[in-house]
Amino acid sequence: MIDWVGTTGESHRMPRLKWKPALAESLGPLLRRSLDLAEAHAGSAQADDVAPAEHDAVIASYNVHKCVGIDRVFDPIRTIGVIAELSADIVALQEVDERFGDRAGLLDLALIERECGLVPIPLRPTRKGHGWHGNLVLSRPGAVTSARQMALPGGEPRGALIVDLSLEKGPLRIVAAHLGLLRRSRERQVEAILSAIGSDPEVPTLLMGDLNEWRLGARSSLRALDSAFPAPAPLMASFPARYPVLALDRIMGNQDGLVVQATVHDTPVSRLASDHLPVKAWLRLGDSAAKEDGDASAKRPLYAEMNDAA
Repeated sequence: MIDWVGTTGESHRMPRLKWKPALAESLGPLLRRSLDLAEAHAGSAQADDVAPAEHDAVIASYNVHKCVGIDRVFDPIRTIGVIAELSADIVALQEVDERFGDRAGLLDLALIERECGLVPIPLRPTRKGHGWHGNLVLSRPGAVTSARQMALPGGEPRGALIVDLSLEKGPLRIVAAHLGLLRRSRERQVEAILSAIGSDPEVPTLLMGDLNEWRLGARSSLRALDSAFPAPAPLMASFPARYPVLALDRIMGNQDGLVVQATVHDTPVSRLASDHLPVKAWLRLGDSAAKEDGDASAKRPLYAEMNDAA
């Protein structure tokens, strides 16, 4: 048994894992990948955060852990500092609201707009919250053309946001989600997301967020995503923030070449501000902007498209 102390100070006893072939199948590739990341980290962390020569947009995903850092200090200003460090055009955030009660939003959205140039996508009101089941997408003003709030199945309240954007170089669809802690729930949530977005490989689409899955291969609860998001997805160890070994936070694309480069945003502040590190990617949208200029529907008002699937 292993003794450990929880966040509220209480003691716990955790049984040791028994090493079984199935566990080895899941952990083996992940541990090898983690060791590779750790070995390369010292020399390459800063280089990975250098923008590629050709890219059209920068996106990021960040579980802000309700603005509570690993020092157990609630500090929304520090969280906003990490968002500013990302220098991203689009940011998917998780855990931006209180979990219980009136689920009030925890961030200063006006400060984010001033410091980062990002605004939240308009959502139908959810009490006092900023997001939808804790999910919030920030973007440059005027980029969003439609958005949908989607309730996800499972044993705990979870949701996703499906956001269509019109960027300078073409359209982009973002599916921002925070999947559940239970494997069967994640499998059902993946099925629901795939059903909601349909199959349209012509629309550049990203699935991003805290997907809460560390297993690889056949035992992964995300395996159903392979057909809709076939492009190789980089595994980026983002959890726990101080000593990241698990790739819980993902950025997955439906087209080869959509994600040009991806990295974990690992800085002294980001290692302290949350239990997750942000993940970040540079996108290449190609030359589709010219086709979209003449499509009036791509510029339709956001509120005309808003609907709530909850």
